[in-house]
Amino acid sequence: MSSPAAALLAGLALDELLGDPTRLHPVAGFGRAARALERAVYRPTRAAGTAYTAVAVAVPTLAAAAVQRRLGRPGTLTAVVLTATLGGRTLRRTATRMADLLDAGDLAGARALAPALVSRRPEDLDAPGLARAALESLAENTADAVAGPLLWAAVAGAPGAVAYRAVNTLDAMVGYRTGPYADFGWAAARLDDLVNWPVARLTAAATVAAAPLAGVGAAGAPGPRSALAGAAGALRVWLRDGHRHPSPNAGRAEAAFAGALGVRLGGPTAYADGVEPRAHLGDGPAPTTADVRRAARLSACTAWLLAAALALAAMVAR
Repeated sequence: MSSPAAALLAGLALDELLGDPTRLHPVAGFGRAARALERAVYRPTRAAGTAYTAVAVAVPTLAAAAVQRRLGRPGTLTAVVLTATLGGRTLRRTATRMADLLDAGDLAGARALAPALVSRRPEDLDAPGLARAALESLAENTADAVAGPLLWAAVAGAPGAVAYRAVNTLDAMVGYRTGPYADFGWAAARLDDLVNWPVARLTAAATVAAAPLAGVGAAGAPGPRSALAGAAGALRVWLRDGHRHPSPNAGRAEAAFAGALGVRLGGPTAYADGVEPRAHLGDGPAPTTADVRRAARLSACTAWLLAAALALAAMVAR
């Protein structure tokens, strides 16, 4: 597989077919190695955290580059790496499972599933809070777990996808503003902000374009009017509310999803270290389980539209 365009589409297709492995997941393996390195080098300083981040990102990225040179088939390796670094199918299935549990009245089961989607305190979440958490996770991780690997694979092949996933994983592990990682996690958090800046905005734009294809427009506007309402709402709320999220990037995708679906996201959010006040994104009602399922459909359409656009760009660039 010599074509970068084919590699992108094949990688996404393999993720859609196989999903995440339940055992021996490469990203989980990286996380364990990064945690061991953290235990060895941790100091509550930015200097220690910067060195840690540099080593943890450089080692797997250079290894991927070395394998790519030795293999001599960069497209094949890119497709394989994308299969390991993409997480769209598993993300959507987990969110849909959350909706199923809530519809069945199994609040305890939904709370038990919540850590697979979000880092919030499950015991603080009622049924509407769990639906909102699932939808916000779908939006944010359409960027982090789908668009990010695709974009950076399009830019730099397999090493690009590996580097992006390493940065994203480190941010989830140590990129906190408070507590013991306030200084140690600074470099990982800032690097994640940097690599996700184009990812977030590309995801929001793809969400606008995908809304008519996913058929997720506002209720009460059937057929083509509904499709157009979804696209218009996604664009309007993205541009108006995307910057209101505490993250410089996460709010873009969340706002676009909120506008496309005609729901309101955001508001106070409880984490282990306290409640974080957040602005609302969108104008509609709080999301329901039906909205979570519509968001899963929108996430899938966004992923394929984005992959097709990046593949086309790769073909033009050759």
